[in-house]
Amino acid sequence: MVKRALIEQFADAERIRDDSPLQRSDQGCVVWITGLSGAGKSTVGNILKSRLLAKGRRTIFLDGDALRGVFAIGDRFDPNARLELARSYGRLCQLLASQGHTVICATISMRNVVYDWNRKNLPNYVEVFLDVPLEVRQARDPKGYYAAVHNGTLNNFAGQDQRVDVPPSPDIHIAPESAATPEEICDQIEAKLDKNLSVKGQVA
Repeated sequence: MVKRALIEQFADAERIRDDSPLQRSDQGCVVWITGLSGAGKSTVGNILKSRLLAKGRRTIFLDGDALRGVFAIGDRFDPNARLELARSYGRLCQLLASQGHTVICATISMRNVVYDWNRKNLPNYVEVFLDVPLEVRQARDPKGYYAAVHNGTLNNFAGQDQRVDVPPSPDIHIAPESAATPEEICDQIEAKLDKNLSVKGQVA
């Protein structure tokens, strides 16, 4: 199912006309959406993908949970496994962006070494940090992780019993007190993307 979903995304992206003004660029873009579990990364990523496809961008959405199955890392959530995954995500984003895709990656991957590598290696990089309060994330708990941690049945949970690094300088920081909707967050991301490409002369 995961692989089929990714294949369908590639097909959607390739259906975008090659002469679209938004595609006259040498490199693609990478939007890296980070935040802890329940922050809304996938929700924002899916909305952004639909909006960019509608505007003519060849867009791919990579969801961290889905990519676990692609990279066959199983149920390993220890720090080394998380770092290995994050590096794999970054390299995949780099490959896709080098072929002209706008790549949206929604992942926790909250390590300074990851942020540093991304900024040095990913084209037209936009880092988005969804800094959602713990009580909100616990109330959402879409996968039941917070309940499992509370019950003592889940270990190595990022941001609880496993250390994470807060992004030191994200391009877009959705602060804990923010009331921005997913659509409003996407507005900010699109504006940043357009600004980056305009500065580099990649938008008609």
